[in-house]
Amino acid sequence: MAGERADVRSAGRVIAVNTARSAARSAVLWGLVFGCYVAYAAVQYATSYPSLAGRQQVAATLGANPGMVALFGQGQHLATVAGFTAWRAMGVLTPLGAIWGLLTATRLTRGEEEAGRLELLLAGQTTRGRAVGQAIAGLGAGLAVLWAITAAIIIAAGSTDRVRIPVGGALFLTTAVISTAAMFMAVGMLVAQLTPSRRPANAVAATILGASLLLRIVADSGSGVGWLRWATPLGWAEQLHPLTAPNPVAFAPIIALIALLTAAASALATRRDLGAGALPTRKVPRTHTNRLRGPTSLTIALTRPMIIGWAAGLAVLGLVGGLVAPSTATAIGDSTAIEQTFGRLGATGSAAYLAIIYLIGAALVSLAAAGQITAMRTEEASGYLDHLLARPLARWRWLAGRLAAAAALIIIASTAAGLAGWLGIATQQTDLGFGQLLQAGLNMAPPALLILGLGSLAYGLWPRQAPTITYGLVAWSFLIEVMATVVTNRWLLDTSVLHHIAAVPAAEPNWTSAAWLTGLAILLAITANILFNRRDLASA
Repeated sequence: MAGERADVRSAGRVIAVNTARSAARSAVLWGLVFGCYVAYAAVQYATSYPSLAGRQQVAATLGANPGMVALFGQGQHLATVAGFTAWRAMGVLTPLGAIWGLLTATRLTRGEEEAGRLELLLAGQTTRGRAVGQAIAGLGAGLAVLWAITAAIIIAAGSTDRVRIPVGGALFLTTAVISTAAMFMAVGMLVAQLTPSRRPANAVAATILGASLLLRIVADSGSGVGWLRWATPLGWAEQLHPLTAPNPVAFAPIIALIALLTAAASALATRRDLGAGALPTRKVPRTHTNRLRGPTSLTIALTRPMIIGWAAGLAVLGLVGGLVAPSTATAIGDSTAIEQTFGRLGATGSAAYLAIIYLIGAALVSLAAAGQITAMRTEEASGYLDHLLARPLARWRWLAGRLAAAAALIIIASTAAGLAGWLGIATQQTDLGFGQLLQAGLNMAPPALLILGLGSLAYGLWPRQAPTITYGLVAWSFLIEVMATVVTNRWLLDTSVLHHIAAVPAAEPNWTSAAWLTGLAILLAITANILFNRRDLASA
């Protein structure tokens, strides 16, 4: 009997350790990005605006500007290093943390089940309830790694004479930033139990995140609707007001939501069947096998929801940017200090704000490209690819089709962002035209195509490490680009794929650079195909 109890504990620890290890790998990377971003924002503000008069001008300009408020949220005490740092950190990192949390949760819960690894463990000396509990513990360990690394970097930056953020404030800011990751990790765990597979779980969770972000934007931008912040998890995080007027009371709904969703996910996991969702599905689902005439049509069917989702999300980004760009551009022009700051980023003139919006869009499209590499690896690790390749299907044809679909996702989403930006800007009195905004959207595609090519090369060489390498390239590029004002080493700047595109529409597109990026991406994809043909399939 004692031996059986030991086996149960051992099986439980296997799930917890494996989940924690997988979550911690990405948490280390994103913890470095989060911490360095906060440190950079603090140091850059303190260096760029050393005088009180300059800081007051920045606070007056940015604090009341609808474009900046829509992008970063409401700021407090922007004339101080602490206030500006908290504003930038909460505005940028809370949505990124939410994305990390929901994707990590669905990957390490529903993804493990789809791959068949959870079924093997449940066939042993453990129960589904214990397995869920151990998975939750593992995800919590990954979240703790993200928090610890972010906190360590912020504390180190805050201890400098220029910044001077106390340790307690740094810890509160870290907790506020990571709170959205925790909440949407719980959201991901719950929807993973409701839906029949990981893909719809990601779609549902992303929809919830999009609605939450939209409510936050409306609450911050509209007059008399500030109460809407209490209707969205991103609003709860904003209400914490780290470093300015800390409000621990706002942690109450955050903690309650995490506890409620985690408990619900655990309860549903013990009641549903493996491979099925808790929500009822159609008894006789409609089939469209007549449309699946080969691997190309199968690839289209698998990637179509992601193409639609990413295109819609980036279209919203472009539309909002176009609507608020004129007022923001006027504010930038009224402040010499802010105009100089935007100028260091390569953007000048009335289109500076849109240039920043499309730079963020380029980073998001690169994330979409990295997600496609992860999807290809998942198909191989789960054994789905074995069934396809057992038929008269050449390896190169499968990989080429997947890469072509991923490239289509990048181009369609980038075009959607450009067209939506023009629709937004067309309602304003501005000299920016259709061609400029379309070019700004298409300018987002070459870095993402290069990320896709580099990721495919990693997939051809080291399939198990390919997702981590690809997401690492995106994170590194984003970090280097936001720190471009203080990074002086040309070789280091060139390691960021985002650094090789012009700040369109504030500047003319560099089509020569775009052609080089695209050509290199194609060459890398061809090389990856050759390597993929020569290596063995690698299971999970």
